[in-house]
Amino acid sequence: MKRLKYKKGRKVQPNYFEYTGQHKEHPVAMQLFVYNSESYTETTNLNLDKVQIQQLLDSTDVKWLNVHGLHEVDLIKKIVETVGIDLYIAGDILNVAKRTRMEEYEDWLFFSIKSILPEKDDLNVRVEQISFLLKGNLLISFQEKKGDFFAHIRERIKTNSGLVCKKKSDFLLYLMLDAIMENFYITIEKYEDIIEQLQIEAKTNESQDVLIRIEKCGEDLNYLRRSIIPLKDSLFNLKSMKDDNDFNGIEKSNYTFFSRLYQKSLELLDQVDYDISSLESASSFYFSAQGHRMNEIMKTLTIVSVIFIPLTFIVGVYGMNFENIPELKAPNGYFITLGVMFVLVMAMVFYFKRKKWF
Repeated sequence: MKRLKYKKGRKVQPNYFEYTGQHKEHPVAMQLFVYNSESYTETTNLNLDKVQIQQLLDSTDVKWLNVHGLHEVDLIKKIVETVGIDLYIAGDILNVAKRTRMEEYEDWLFFSIKSILPEKDDLNVRVEQISFLLKGNLLISFQEKKGDFFAHIRERIKTNSGLVCKKKSDFLLYLMLDAIMENFYITIEKYEDIIEQLQIEAKTNESQDVLIRIEKCGEDLNYLRRSIIPLKDSLFNLKSMKDDNDFNGIEKSNYTFFSRLYQKSLELLDQVDYDISSLESASSFYFSAQGHRMNEIMKTLTIVSVIFIPLTFIVGVYGMNFENIPELKAPNGYFITLGVMFVLVMAMVFYFKRKKWF
């Protein structure tokens, strides 16, 4: 799993603005979607200025300003300042190493979330921070790079299907958060296929490579768990704002949708915990199987050793260089000794079989 580099993010001071991510190869682009229950307009390659933002804030239509790319620091600062939100939020948008969190203040809401989606060709995943600013009927989304997370939402807006065009910007925020959380389900489903295969291999494959893959998969699942826990906490705080009179940017009737997201986060967390438990079971079975194989080998070696110990003793006695050993002059002493050794071996084998030691 490709993880974020947190060391650089921790060095960024609160009053210093720097993009800490890695997606700097594409230029920043902005799209504006303005819609209501009867009309829809889309503006691409948008140039931001204060008059436009003020018009957006004053309009009663729902506005969605989508920003692709965070490496133009001055632009991000300008957007935050123009909307009338505390400038330190711009630092939180640019510092993608921070954990998922939610913050509300009188007339605006800030929500940042980690989007995790598996790659198509390998076992790595894409991790991207997406931030949202909600103020009045204006919702601004900040993505590190251009993606298709919200393509189905744009299609709903264009075709005026569902509730999205009948609701305000808070419902649009719900749809976007829900779309990002669906990526967690896709990622977990992919890892569950891997876990199922590892459980089979742990029972049939003695290679140490199986254990290495189990440990790597466990690390990835723990990373997913650490990503879901702050999301769960943020959604709990968001749904709990229903009884808080300080923020009225979300309609009372729409808190039910955010409660659903909170329930989804609990389901995701339970699912990841179950997968981690399954992976630990596979690891335990692998070690148990290895221990059982070792015990079988040691039992076989022990039986062989026990059989040959008395034979070695007899050989050692008659190999001593004493002149007066009575059996040495017996005509059939050699054959008698071999016979005694054979009978001794068969008696020991019969005894071990009766005890079911092999």
